[in-house]
Amino acid sequence: MPNINEAATKGNLIRARTSLKLARQGYEMMDRRRNILIRELMQHVDQAKEIQEQIDTAFPTAYAALQKANVELGISTVQGLALTVPVEHSIEVRSRSIMGTEIPLVRSQKPETRKPSYALYRTRDSLDEARQAFEKVKDLTIELSQVEITARRLAADIQKTQKRANALQNIQIPRFEALIKRISNELEEKEREEFTKLKVIKARKATS
Repeated sequence: MPNINEAATKGNLIRARTSLKLARQGYEMMDRRRNILIRELMQHVDQAKEIQEQIDTAFPTAYAALQKANVELGISTVQGLALTVPVEHSIEVRSRSIMGTEIPLVRSQKPETRKPSYALYRTRDSLDEARQAFEKVKDLTIELSQVEITARRLAADIQKTQKRANALQNIQIPRFEALIKRISNELEEKEREEFTKLKVIKARKATS
């Protein structure tokens, strides 16, 4: 990167112009990356709102179903059956990249492959309804966590990209433009001086 106080030479002028070109290309790349990340963030924000609304609806439904099962089967029976539910081990977290930003991909067991951990003949439909309702809440919560983590990472990278773009636009690019202008002016001045000297030398030779 050229020093702002570099001597006014053609070599330094070429290097300064090259650095300016790279800085402008870097800014365009940062600006494009920022815009893509912002669009992606907005999509995830909208998605998070939608999932949260579904959770807000699913939770009361699940608790209502649980309350009904408690009445029909008894709280102690429902609590005992709840202890038979296995610990969730099917959740798998991977990642993918969006413009260099690593975001999580959370996967869990498909709902249609899940089976109740209790004998159906010992229970009522209300318990099945409660189980299915809370599984829906669980799935929505997993989905929401993925979306929220993604949104936070995108927001953090947007901020970093914005800082880099601002540094290029407001500091580096004006710096190289000023350097090019100064070196060009000094080189032009040197050329005028050299031209004047040549004219004087030619005039002296003509009179001698």
